[in-house]
Amino acid sequence: MDLRTSFPRSMRATLAGYVHLARMIDKCRAVLAGTEGEYIYPCPMDERLLEFAGITSNQFTAAVHAHASDDGVVSWFRQIATPHPPDELEAWNRALLLRGPSSPASAERFKHYRDAIDPSRTDLTAWSDLQDLEEGRFVPRREPVP
Repeated sequence: MDLRTSFPRSMRATLAGYVHLARMIDKCRAVLAGTEGEYIYPCPMDERLLEFAGITSNQFTAAVHAHASDDGVVSWFRQIATPHPPDELEAWNRALLLRGPSSPASAERFKHYRDAIDPSRTDLTAWSDLQDLEEGRFVPRREPVP
């Protein structure tokens, strides 16, 4: 995967029941190939998924290196990851996709990135929406949060 010329999958892409897992695999593969461009692996979102799954970034990187396909990584992930009941996994997925800036400095970065992409999109509050917008994916207008 060459992230200098293409985008990783959306954070919304679900693999093995987890949002962000497919994107994390793409970024890890790019880092292993030296083609990550401006993408960061492991980034804070990657670390949140890894922590929830009970896996270290070193373990994950080794698994991606050892398995050429998503199927191989998913098989490994299912064997190693801390199991979670479906309702807990769904709640975690939803929370990750809705996650916005967590500090004033993070809010400033978010606003800076958003304004550089499309300053009219003041409706966006989640990093997942901002990533999708930046990577050219359709992001519906959101209702203002009261």
